[in-house]
Amino acid sequence: MKTKFILLFSMALLAVTGNSFAQAPDDCTITLSYFTEPAKIKNYEAALPFYEKLIKECPNYNLAIYQYGVKMFEYFVEEKGDKSKLNDLIQAWELRLQNFPSQTKEGDVLSTIAQIKFDNNIGSKAEQFKAFDDAFKKHPADFTSGKSLYAYFSLAVDLQNSGEKDLQEIFSLYDVVISKIDTEKNSLASKLTPLMDKEEAGTAALTEKEQRAKDVYENNLGVYATVEESVNGKLGQLADCPNLIPLYEKDYEEKKNDIDWIKAASNRLDAKDCDSPLTNKLAVRLHELEPSSTSAYLLGKQAEAEGKASKALEYFNQAADLEKDNSKKARIYYSIAENYRKKGSFGTARNYYNKMLDAKPSAGIAYYKIGAMYSDSANNCGTSVFEKRAMYWLAADMMDKAARVDGTIAGNARAAASSYRARAPQASDIFSEGMAGKTVTFKCWVGGSVRVPNL
Repeated sequence: MKTKFILLFSMALLAVTGNSFAQAPDDCTITLSYFTEPAKIKNYEAALPFYEKLIKECPNYNLAIYQYGVKMFEYFVEEKGDKSKLNDLIQAWELRLQNFPSQTKEGDVLSTIAQIKFDNNIGSKAEQFKAFDDAFKKHPADFTSGKSLYAYFSLAVDLQNSGEKDLQEIFSLYDVVISKIDTEKNSLASKLTPLMDKEEAGTAALTEKEQRAKDVYENNLGVYATVEESVNGKLGQLADCPNLIPLYEKDYEEKKNDIDWIKAASNRLDAKDCDSPLTNKLAVRLHELEPSSTSAYLLGKQAEAEGKASKALEYFNQAADLEKDNSKKARIYYSIAENYRKKGSFGTARNYYNKMLDAKPSAGIAYYKIGAMYSDSANNCGTSVFEKRAMYWLAADMMDKAARVDGTIAGNARAAASSYRARAPQASDIFSEGMAGKTVTFKCWVGGSVRVPNL
């Protein structure tokens, strides 16, 4: 009897100490190891039981629990097609945010969860939209996924089509999304530009780190360009002039004292180049209510449409002096540059295209226009046929820059660059003229020089 009592007591003691041990840090370390080791080699079936033990007993022990947990459930859902693990995947993100808030961006988590719900059709479109909307409004700086930006806007348009949102809401969200895309593109382009300049100068090769960074910047710029095109495609006919003009004409009398409405309507019609008396009416009314950069710019566009180039330039310069927003300032500089380009004042036009790039580094159209002006000036910039044709190298370089920073015009820019290089001196010309490795200096408005390739 005594022996039996001792045995029962010992078993009870082991049970108690075993339970205490399960909560101890050392045990968390062991369980984490049992989880991460198979997870590292993607043996997630073996890892799963230990993940479940970790989130129950050691939820805030180590960030790796959720880093590998997310990868594990993504594997089950995406590669194995096990949709039953979707809630586990969402929970893994939520638990990471809950247990490691200082090492986790809430905006990333919220937008990622919203994307999971969208991709897998979880909830209604209204619920999916709300998930993206909450993520964007709480942490706009962290909402950088091009895919999620498109899903966010796409859902809004679908809700408008089903009568759950009005058209003005769609236009307002469009402005927000396009502005966000512009912000991300400009950030990338501002990092890419010095690397392109260094590469173009030819004084030193890019380091491996710089080359990798350059490739990443160019790739991401391409992604955002695709997203921008998709967003514009989704907006589609909703924002075409035949829809916009009646919409704004209908509301004009009611809204003619609403400055924000007039600005939005004016900018939308201008963006679509809508030709209507309403355009001038809005511009004049805005200038009456609040003389500003926007109103001066719109009056400039109106004067330009009427063939009054000098008057348009006067308004554009007023607008540029008043404007503080870089994106809007870039638009004004482009209009000024175009005004001078059309008059044949290429040097002045280039100055304003460069001002546009200072304000908006992702404005590939500025490089494109400069390249086209170089091409148009080839016959006037050189004393020999070789020197004149050498101008096409400069023109092609500008087109390359345009393609790198702005994917929306990359196809046309690359085609132009290829065409220009075909017009530039070829290997036989370089050899016969003895110009290999020499420098051609341009004394016309273009200025600068270009180094002839070595054979």
